[in-house]
Amino acid sequence: MSDQPAVLCLRFRRIGGGLPDSAGYEGLLALLGAFTPVVEAAPPGAALADVGGALRYFGQDAAGLASVIRVRALALHGVDCAIGAAANPMLARMAARQAAGGTTFVVPPGEHAGFLASKPAAALDGVGTATARTLCGYGLDSIGRIAAAPLATLQRITGVRTGRELWERANGIDRTRVVPNAAARSIAAERSFPRDELDPEQHRRALLSLTEELGARLRVDGQVCRSLAVSVRYADRTGYATLTRSRTLTEPTAHSVALTSLAYRIQDSFALQRARVRGIGLRAEGLHDAERAAHQLTFDPVDERARRIEAVSDRLRARFGPGAVKPGRLAA
Repeated sequence: MSDQPAVLCLRFRRIGGGLPDSAGYEGLLALLGAFTPVVEAAPPGAALADVGGALRYFGQDAAGLASVIRVRALALHGVDCAIGAAANPMLARMAARQAAGGTTFVVPPGEHAGFLASKPAAALDGVGTATARTLCGYGLDSIGRIAAAPLATLQRITGVRTGRELWERANGIDRTRVVPNAAARSIAAERSFPRDELDPEQHRRALLSLTEELGARLRVDGQVCRSLAVSVRYADRTGYATLTRSRTLTEPTAHSVALTSLAYRIQDSFALQRARVRGIGLRAEGLHDAERAAHQLTFDPVDERARRIEAVSDRLRARFGPGAVKPGRLAA
């Protein structure tokens, strides 16, 4: 495996804040496609590109090509890019997280060990909160210490397969490749407040109305979604900032109760209870036909009753309009 930086990870942000919309995101993927056919979409606001075959053609190194891409993204789409460049996707993603907006952070050939060593264990791709806590309990609180640990020790702590993956990643080894794909289909909606809204209950009501709207749209179209992304625009010391986080559903669904439950958990993870919120957005991602989606059978009568009520509500909305039926919390 070559150490030459040939993989770019790009994080997109609109000028003024926020993620690009669906059309803008597809335009950015098309822009990358003009440089290399090996582009992997990572919606809602990122992408991977293997530019190994394009460097000689364009007469640039990875950093130079990244600069050209950034200028075109800004000029054509009004989008700024933070770009990480490295020898493999894992290092490129970690470099992109360290890059400031409008800059490229390059992990030079042979210097991945120094780049990784001082970072906390949780910063390593694939290490979640529980795994990081376990590793820290054994004194393996940094990537450098994980890399220096004997492979057999890691395998005893985390299991044979996980231990090997941890050791390889801590040593800068990533066996994955950039896999060309199209952007996952998505639908989105948003609610704006006429002024900065401090009441958490109003934030909750807005999010509930969004999940009800998107759930109804999905069911009408015969689709389900794989994940949700919540965006919150709030006032800070410099004006307004936008936070966006996404999570995957337990199973693809268009069930409003499931969408609401996940959206609330994402919102809680922001810890913005006292924030002055100006707007909340919700995006349902990874859409596909409901007929092809597997549904986990359940013996929970409450869930089954909720689904039957939902079906009746959809029929009433189709006949009398979208406002004919709504949750009591929104009707108050």
